[in-house]
Amino acid sequence: MNDPADSTHDWRVIESVAEYETGWYTGGYDLVEQPDGSEKKYYWAELPAAVVVVALADDELVMVDQYRPAIGEQCLELPAGIVEDGESATTAGARELREETGYEPSGVSLLEDYWVATGVLRHRRAVVFAEGLTPTDRDLDENEFLTVTSLPVDEALDVARTEPANDATIEGLLLASEEGLL
Repeated sequence: MNDPADSTHDWRVIESVAEYETGWYTGGYDLVEQPDGSEKKYYWAELPAAVVVVALADDELVMVDQYRPAIGEQCLELPAGIVEDGESATTAGARELREETGYEPSGVSLLEDYWVATGVLRHRRAVVFAEGLTPTDRDLDENEFLTVTSLPVDEALDVARTEPANDATIEGLLLASEEGLL
């Protein structure tokens, strides 16, 4: 019998099954052999990679205010979206910022790229920092109904922590602050 603390065990995947596809995510399970030799199904949802944009204009952060049907709440968030096939996180961040807010950045840098909710999701999120913003035209997706707003940098984290708080917005602000960008 293997010691559960033994990190050399493979956690062999016996089968991987995608049970449904929604067009937005795939859901399924992996039947795995655990370190003690037993078998268990671990359920997962797989989503495309996403990018969150911390965009600075003078001493204000560009935010979007939008209704989130999944939680039934109006949310003030950092701009964000899907990283399209073949795009880098920085390219996707610049595109999403332009499409959602009507700002074109002169510079975009990657702050972090990480796994999200590893107990249930197969989903990567990148946080990018955008600066040197120039106004341009917005190009919203057909399901995007959002308002662009801005917040003073020194108020942004407190506002982001107010219900309904959003993980991606809080993480983005904390990462940018830790990097000395805010």
